Amino acid sequence: MELENRAEKTLNLLRSRLCDPSFIFKSFSDSPDGNYSKLKFIISSSITEACNNSILLLGPRGSGKIAVLELVIRDLLLEHADAVSVIRLSGLLHRDENCAFKEVARQLCSEHQLSFSKMASFDDNSQFMIATLRECGLAHKTVIFVLNEFDLFAQGKQRLLYSLLDAMQSVTSQAVVVGVSCRLDADQLLEKRVRSRFSHRKLLFLHPSNEDIQRLLEHVLSLPTDSSFSHDYMVEFNRKLQNILADQRFKNIIATYLDSSSTVNHLVRFLFVAVSNMDMESGFLTLENFKVALSSIQRLPKLECIKDCSILELYILVCMKRLEVKEQNSYNFNTVMKEYKSIHDSFRTSDYYARSVCLRAFEHLLQRGLVCFMDNRVQGQSVEFRSVKLLISPIELHQGMKSYHSCPAILLKLMDREG
Repeated sequence: MELENRAEKTLNLLRSRLCDPSFIFKSFSDSPDGNYSKLKFIISSSITEACNNSILLLGPRGSGKIAVLELVIRDLLLEHADAVSVIRLSGLLHRDENCAFKEVARQLCSEHQLSFSKMASFDDNSQFMIATLRECGLAHKTVIFVLNEFDLFAQGKQRLLYSLLDAMQSVTSQAVVVGVSCRLDADQLLEKRVRSRFSHRKLLFLHPSNEDIQRLLEHVLSLPTDSSFSHDYMVEFNRKLQNILADQRFKNIIATYLDSSSTVNHLVRFLFVAVSNMDMESGFLTLENFKVALSSIQRLPKLECIKDCSILELYILVCMKRLEVKEQNSYNFNTVMKEYKSIHDSFRTSDYYARSVCLRAFEHLLQRGLVCFMDNRVQGQSVEFRSVKLLISPIELHQGMKSYHSCPAILLKLMDREG
């Protein structure tokens, strides 16, 4: 019972960490060259020096732009509780300028305990925003405007952006505009009158380096020393974790998973699945947990089709894959048969079938969607002469053949050789 309780407690702790973006990105806040430190310096200097600023946070979705910004805002609210107010807008919700100004007015009224009028016009809300910024400046209070999906605000007449940035030109106002976008050219979408008022500061959120990933894994998965866990269990858990992180097989699993997307959010999703597979009897993470997570997350939709193929069909797929490796972009059934004969002549395989049998197997691959014609507009031409292409990735083909119970060794050897 005690083992189950500590395992469940560990599982709950790790899951709660993985669901908390602030905790995840806290591991990057110690670096003086990190985006957290840079962003906090820019905004805090605007607060302490009573100056206006504007900045763009750019990077792919899932790279941590919003998480880092929220972490900075949370820390600044603790340090300057009465000197900061935050207005949040989203281009997905407030793209319409009338709606945007009304939302700004509503949040300003809520922040300063004023009554909000739903019947106020566009001009009324615009003038109210400018007047409020002026009053906040006189009271030495900074208003931080967070514009998520910034590129959507940069479409149309851009009156919201112009009004905000133009109001910030006044010495009496005190505000910071933080735009967040996954478009790296977001600043180029601005009109000339808006761009001239923009500070042209940008922070790029790139994919994490190997060192960042290692630090993140240790930060999220290690048990704290000052916790209610028993000392022996905590030491043993962290020791086993370090062994897993140092294992080359684990590094290969992480590299394979991050091939498709190396954003932090993508990695966190993988870790959540791996942690959920933790052995509740022992209460420790194992390498097998990460292997299971990888196999459950990776989408290989054609893997089952490979398992149902005949030996001859596997030969045809490998031949087509070899042709593509040789950069032969256009090939047909006849070309595949030449490659098939080449393999037979080189290795003297026993799996050699008549041309008519091969043609039926080829047609079966077409029906199963593993192979398709390059041009479906061509009608009346024999199947043997129409150009085809492979619809299965090399990774799927290789894994499917490995799981095939009676796959010829020569085919696996050919796949390994071609990489």
